[in-house]
Amino acid sequence: MTLSTRTLGTGDAALVVSTMGLGCMGMSEFYGDSDDATSTATIRRALDLGVTLLDTADMYGPFVNEELVGRAIAGRRDEVVVATKFGNVRDPENPTARRIDGSPAYVHAACDASLARLGVDHIDLYYQHRVDRSVPIEDTVGAMAELVAAGKVRAIGLSEASATTIRRAATVHPITALQTEYSLWTRHVEDEILPLLRELGTGLVPYAPLGRGMLTGAITTTADLAPDDFRRRNPRFTGDALEHNLSLVAAVRALADQKGVTAGQLALAWVLAQGDDVVPIPGTKRIAYLEENVAAAEVTLSAEELDALTAAIPPSEVRGERYPDLSSIDR
Repeated sequence: MTLSTRTLGTGDAALVVSTMGLGCMGMSEFYGDSDDATSTATIRRALDLGVTLLDTADMYGPFVNEELVGRAIAGRRDEVVVATKFGNVRDPENPTARRIDGSPAYVHAACDASLARLGVDHIDLYYQHRVDRSVPIEDTVGAMAELVAAGKVRAIGLSEASATTIRRAATVHPITALQTEYSLWTRHVEDEILPLLRELGTGLVPYAPLGRGMLTGAITTTADLAPDDFRRRNPRFTGDALEHNLSLVAAVRALADQKGVTAGQLALAWVLAQGDDVVPIPGTKRIAYLEENVAAAEVTLSAEELDALTAAIPPSEVRGERYPDLSSIDR
């Protein structure tokens, strides 16, 4: 199969991308061992399947994920919408230490560094990874707009930004996409953010649309995860919260069995059904999971099936915060 396309943003800021993208973060960090050869093969298989949106960030690795993506798309640049991010600053000597920088000078420096690592002459979609509360968003987006004017960036986006921040940012330059966590069990964007995005003509790019793997039904214990796997510290995957959340996932698995698809495919189909301006970026390191995810684009859900899925995991029933520390999230 070949994926169809969707459009993020409007007017001159619009980007036509595949219905589903590929999140590349886990190929370098956070989810156990990395294998560049396997990851490269997965990226190239994604291109063969019509996946055009590849998502990375300078902090993944740190830095090496952009280099991996750059090597994988060499010779196929015209098939790819490259999305990367800046502002979540890590020290290579102490990767656990982080700070957020949205200063105009840093915006320019970070973009030049990402261009060099990716080996491209422009970035298609450039996100501010986290909002810097010490810098007015108008100043940060103003610097990003300068990158557009210089031809280094085609379109700009925000990640994990509040409705207030998004509205202020959009007064400076059109915001093509907001990237934030969104799935059957993470639906905070539905109240204020998603209506605002549609008012502004901004697309939504959900990361972790499979609930960091939980919604696939494949995870029953963190004991099977690599020692450095991020999910071992994630509140939704630990203690009583894990047992409770697994009971919610069981309902999704039952609905998937009825439809003859995997739980992961059903969860992705639900996200895709939320609107043509929604482009999820499930991440994987393996071709088999990539192909399973892409096949979810062919799963159609009736109104009754959508309602059943939505009811299977009420937001109020999900236990545990999205991250161990939410202090960097703009709210």
